[in-house]
Amino acid sequence: MYDAPYWQGWAKLFGKIALITGGDFGIGRAVAVLFAREGADVAIQYLCEDADAAVTRDAVAAEGRRAILIPGDVGGRKFCQHAVERTVRELGGLDVLVNNAAFQVHSHRLEDLSEEHFDLTIRTNLHGYYFMTQAALPHLKAGAAIVNCGSVTGFAGSGHLLDYALTKDGIRVNAVAPGPVWTPLNPSDKSAKQIAKFGSSAPMKRPAQPEEIAPAFVFLASSQCSGYISGEILPVVGGYSGGW
Repeated sequence: MYDAPYWQGWAKLFGKIALITGGDFGIGRAVAVLFAREGADVAIQYLCEDADAAVTRDAVAAEGRRAILIPGDVGGRKFCQHAVERTVRELGGLDVLVNNAAFQVHSHRLEDLSEEHFDLTIRTNLHGYYFMTQAALPHLKAGAAIVNCGSVTGFAGSGHLLDYALTKDGIRVNAVAPGPVWTPLNPSDKSAKQIAKFGSSAPMKRPAQPEEIAPAFVFLASSQCSGYISGEILPVVGGYSGGW
């Protein structure tokens, strides 16, 4: 669920231009829809799922805003530079960067985690955020926002989040740390028995829908809502129980 029919747009991002990585499904798609409903044009980065990305593009267009698709791997510095340059060239600038693209593989033992998977996780989840932010910074002006998608695993201390010690006047950098969310990433390498219990450890006893996470990104992207917030992690975890 990504289209959030309950969400009434109030031009919080009117005239803004956003680049969203991993925008072809899940949280990225839901964020793109709400950004468009709040008045933003959206560049949608994705890896290779053209059909999924087209759904996001059409959903943005249905909100009356412009959308472009930028396929490629955020783990490469040159691609990230290309993605930002194309956004600026075709949409006219860049005001909000959402670093959301991620890779994950479930492994119960460190010995079972392959070097290939480990390298891909680091390259996508850390280098991708770094390369994209580095490429975007020259184009961001006072009032711009960077919103990173973290995870409850980092917030609760069972993993790590990107160490973003960025300093640039007027640009706010924050992160959203979702709890369990229904996206294709979660059932991709779990058994039916495991996925049947997915999210049941949250106090709300269920995982979130992407459209329930997206409003946090609108809040952190809009200077009307969060102009005095920077360097913060906003957990959206269905109630915090003290551990996951």
